[in-house]
Amino acid sequence: MLKSFKSVFFAVAVLGLMAGCQSGNNDVRDAARQDVQTNDVTPANDIQSAVQTPNAQAGPTTSVSFEEQRFNFGTVTEGEKVSHTFSFTNTGNEPLILSNARGSCGCTVPKWPREPIAPGESSDIVVEFNTANKRGNRSQKVTITANTNPVENFIYLEGEVLPKDAGTDMSVNN
Repeated sequence: MLKSFKSVFFAVAVLGLMAGCQSGNNDVRDAARQDVQTNDVTPANDIQSAVQTPNAQAGPTTSVSFEEQRFNFGTVTEGEKVSHTFSFTNTGNEPLILSNARGSCGCTVPKWPREPIAPGESSDIVVEFNTANKRGNRSQKVTITANTNPVENFIYLEGEVLPKDAGTDMSVNN
């Protein structure tokens, strides 16, 4: 009987704490509502639209052409590092400026040229994929932001990563 009384008391105490925490937020919520009602919120100030729109370079745009946008590294064993060089050419009439290149996760790291690429000139982006703790079929995407239309271009490293222990078993069968 004492055990059930303790359980009920504990549940009531937790509910009381939760209600108290929420009531303290009312002042903050009211202030935020009032702020929104008194300020003109335009789409340009909308955080969501800023997140969805990549940073575009101000000024003229150009075009880029990759020799290949997908590289299949085949089958590797977990823990190996895969690296590939993607070559590209500025096929437009303005200097090509790459403002960013980012991998789909921290295991995919691109290295890109920071200087402008003249019209007709070529350069490279080197992408390294660390397969540690990655298994199965992989498609590692790199997003390249530049003064192109569209602003973002994509390149991919694709292949299969076998678990460390499966890599040794597979070599016996080959």
